[in-house]
Amino acid sequence: MNKKLIIVLGMLVALLSLKATAQTQTVKGQILDAQAEYPLFGATVGLIGSDPYLGTVANMDGYFKLENVPIGRQTLIVQYLGYKNQTIPNVLVTTGKEVILNIKLEESVEKLEEIVVTADANKDLPINELAKVSARTFSLEEVTRFSGGRNDVARMAASFAGVSAPDDSRNDIVVRGNSPSGLLWRIEGMPVATVNHYNTIGSTGGPVSALNTNLLRNSDFMTGAFPAEYGNANAAVFDVNFRNGNTEKYEFTGQLAAFSGLEFMAEGPLKKGNNSSFVASYRYGIARFAAPGTSAIPIYHDFSFKANLGDSKIGRFEIFGLGGLSSIDFFGDEIDETDLFANPNEDAYVNSDLGVLGLSHLLRLNKTTYLKTILGVSATANTYNQDNLIRDSDGNTVLKYRSTNVDNTEIRYNLSSTFNKKFNASWSLRAGVVTELYDANFFVEDRDNQAGIPDTDADGVPDYYRLIRDFKDQYTVSQGFAQAEYNVTDELSITAGLHSQYHSYTESTALEPRAAISWQFDPRQRLSLAYGLHAQAVPSPILFYEEEVSAGVYEKTNADLGFTRSHHVVLGYDRNLGPSWRLKAETYYQYIFDVPVERTPSSYSILNEGADFVFEEKGSLINDGIGRNYGVEVTLEKFFSNNYYMLMTTSLFDSKYEGSDGIERSTAFNNHFVYNILFGKEWKFGKGQKNAWTFDTKLTTSGGKPYTPIDLDGTRNNAGDEVRFEDEAYTMNYGDYFRWDVKFGVRINSAKKNVSHQFFVDLQNVTNRKNEFVKRYNEVTDQINVVEQIGFFPDILYRIQF
Repeated sequence: MNKKLIIVLGMLVALLSLKATAQTQTVKGQILDAQAEYPLFGATVGLIGSDPYLGTVANMDGYFKLENVPIGRQTLIVQYLGYKNQTIPNVLVTTGKEVILNIKLEESVEKLEEIVVTADANKDLPINELAKVSARTFSLEEVTRFSGGRNDVARMAASFAGVSAPDDSRNDIVVRGNSPSGLLWRIEGMPVATVNHYNTIGSTGGPVSALNTNLLRNSDFMTGAFPAEYGNANAAVFDVNFRNGNTEKYEFTGQLAAFSGLEFMAEGPLKKGNNSSFVASYRYGIARFAAPGTSAIPIYHDFSFKANLGDSKIGRFEIFGLGGLSSIDFFGDEIDETDLFANPNEDAYVNSDLGVLGLSHLLRLNKTTYLKTILGVSATANTYNQDNLIRDSDGNTVLKYRSTNVDNTEIRYNLSSTFNKKFNASWSLRAGVVTELYDANFFVEDRDNQAGIPDTDADGVPDYYRLIRDFKDQYTVSQGFAQAEYNVTDELSITAGLHSQYHSYTESTALEPRAAISWQFDPRQRLSLAYGLHAQAVPSPILFYEEEVSAGVYEKTNADLGFTRSHHVVLGYDRNLGPSWRLKAETYYQYIFDVPVERTPSSYSILNEGADFVFEEKGSLINDGIGRNYGVEVTLEKFFSNNYYMLMTTSLFDSKYEGSDGIERSTAFNNHFVYNILFGKEWKFGKGQKNAWTFDTKLTTSGGKPYTPIDLDGTRNNAGDEVRFEDEAYTMNYGDYFRWDVKFGVRINSAKKNVSHQFFVDLQNVTNRKNEFVKRYNEVTDQINVVEQIGFFPDILYRIQF
């Protein structure tokens, strides 16, 4: 493998011999109307501060090309008669790649002659103009810029207010005290189960992301009260978009990173002249050489692509896809009791696959109306096989037997269509349907630490397996939505909508009203208020759980569970403190009801699922529980200008629930507080100041996660299967989480060739803080031991673009 790495890196370096070019670059893209997304023919783009002035005009399809733009960070101004002007600062121009921008201008309701909107001052505003609160856009540069992010959009989101992620082993996103299973992932408008390697059915996170950030364009992250087009989620939305490739020239990227792996990406035109393009990337994980948290060797690789077939008389077709394969084998003789993922008394074999393939079609019915349809399929599959090791008094393995078999596959066929109509500068409507056909095949059997299974021949091997899940069937989840926006003035906007859902297996329905208002009552200040009723189907591992109702007889006693629902109200305040400074505050209240809990009085609630790698085995659940999340979030941010940026976020919250016993308790995600401080600076150097040294740092601290203490004697009497004190559920807390990351880097633009380089080393957890991961029963020591999270770990990245 080392020889292969050397060969590939050698090929990348050899490509530095490409022909020489001048020290300027091209900035191009498309300018669209923000509501109807039709091209703005004649819109102008200019480079602020250029002498002589550099400018260009968009063609009939809204495309523009601004050539001879100097290398470095530049500021553009975009103008169109009757629309709000927009300045776009901090556009990073390098020698290695042309800059491609997708710009949307908002039509002025009041038809003022000149209104200037500074993009950085409103960078928290999402791409989806219907989202008025608890939403912001993020870019590729932010994902790679923030320290500690591991080139992962999910870990980057942990820097935003309202998000808690005190777990170094996975990228689960905990938003405002909600379970990570309440998150909705969308790729190019199509809902998908997950985007992570080593995923399990029902979960949204994982140890390593399969989503290649180099393929992303600006995307949205929403943390509550989201618009009516988003459904089947109670916590948050990651609305991810793949970018188009360069439509005029071929460009290449090579990258080596500790976590995301070795990568090669290519892009360029499919056919010149019709604005068609492709972009594709393959990555091979190399964390096997430096896998923190375990001595086992992870193997993973993924492939992502998007092909834009160009403009035609019948509309624009785009094909996109993502595929990932991952596996890891844990051998008990090669690990110890401090391993984050495995048990030294077990051999475990893990395989996990995911795939996404979609075809989208945009048909413009007229200048102000379009219809976008997506036909796609996504799949997740995972197998887990566990062999238990029986050892003698000297620790030698004398017997090995299969204790657990898991084989889960879920295929989701998706058909969605969105109708968008802009009536005038004030009124617009968006409506659509989303239908998903689930083809599910779940099988789990287990005899690991099962005290109720006899061992009649006393050989240490339980006589039979206990069936946990055996489901093979199809069902649909159908959604419909409609949402209107009314811009009363340029400063006052109102939206209202309705979302509906139907689950064919449980025959459950949900009607979910949504509404929001945004008022720019002062040129520097804005108030926003939003309400949403949200509903989410029960995760598959719970819904299709098989309960043993009598000896050898199993039934799906959770099959009638309906949607879990929540009212979510958010009040937001934004203030621009200067050209690049912003203060944002939000307060929220979320009331969750129809929560699955046990029929008999207990502390169990589905709201705590997602706190572990697997779901609990609970049957005979009913929709009778409740929960409450409320808190306040404050963000102080200086967007990148004058060669530095800063981000400070504070989240104070309380997350409570009631099980069927009626006692209010903290949820498993009630950290109470999260603080983040991020800072970064660049120092230019070299001829023309075209290169830069970079420094980035991030400091995070949060309250410790609640947990239920283990009953040691009860566990010993239960064949080692953990028993916890039911009446003390989530009354204890792990120690507060603290981590400090520091990143040093350099960005170099070749003086003579069309090549750029970027390198950084990210020193994660520089204080080597041993944050608590979990307290668990250790079969080796026969005690409750503390397992610590990952200590100091250096991450690296090298990228070459040409």
